[in-house]
Amino acid sequence: MKMLQAFRMVAFIEGITTILLFLVAMPLKYGLGYDALIRPFGMAHGVAWLAYLAAMAVCLPGKGFTIAEWLRTFVFALFPTGTFLNDPLIARRQEQLSRA
Repeated sequence: MKMLQAFRMVAFIEGITTILLFLVAMPLKYGLGYDALIRPFGMAHGVAWLAYLAAMAVCLPGKGFTIAEWLRTFVFALFPTGTFLNDPLIARRQEQLSRA
């Protein structure tokens, strides 16, 4: 159960960095010509995305996820806010494991 909580935290951070990049840094760059936030926000998002992939590999095995759920979890990380849309799946599995 702790591993899924850790994965959810990493996924949350990945989602927040995506939002910051797309809704703060990029509009400032392309709307106002202010690009100072692109590099740090982009780096933070890149690190968070790699951490998300690593967390998938470490936290999800042995938790009863199907291949389709693994694929869904990966694919949702490719789209802005996708990790937030995938969180209910992870939360349900976390709840199931805590009851078992």
